[in-house]
Amino acid sequence: MTPVKLKITGMTCAHCARTVERALKNVPGVEKVRVNYLKKEAEVHGEATPEALAAAVEAAGYGASPRGA
Repeated sequence: MTPVKLKITGMTCAHCARTVERALKNVPGVEKVRVNYLKKEAEVHGEATPEALAAAVEAAGYGASPRGA
């Protein structure tokens, strides 16, 4: 499956990036997560929908939208 790229807002430090990574890894169907703090984005591999991924990030206290949206 094609990876989902998300634009993440609200990250201010590396700890924020780890929090976002943990939130995404807990979504059912996620196989691999890579969060880039400097680019303010996440790349997620697996079967989870962009909506489910964004909801998980938002529940952790950050903003998320599919890259290009």
